[in-house]
Amino acid sequence: MATHSCLQATLDGAVLLSVEVQPGAHTERLLEVNPWRSRLGIAVVEPAQKSQANQAVLAFLSRTLKVPKASLSITNGLTSRKKTVRIEASECATILTALEHAMEDR
Repeated sequence: MATHSCLQATLDGAVLLSVEVQPGAHTERLLEVNPWRSRLGIAVVEPAQKSQANQAVLAFLSRTLKVPKASLSITNGLTSRKKTVRIEASECATILTALEHAMEDR
């Protein structure tokens, strides 16, 4: 499934990214898009305790998408593996390009 299926533009100029987190992994990396859930997989080293995995996801996406960490927030799924990340002042095309480049580099 294409990466664009996990992205959604908002009316106020942000982008929502649907992700599925794998905490406690050996390395941080992007995984495939889950075709059934339309969610981008992200593996992080930190455990799912005391919001450590959430912070790791935001830091990883900040580096991967080359956006400030302050422009990222988790709007849904704080205690779940399935999360929605809001990226402020961004466009779907820009995020899609960054994700596709990151997927090619893995």
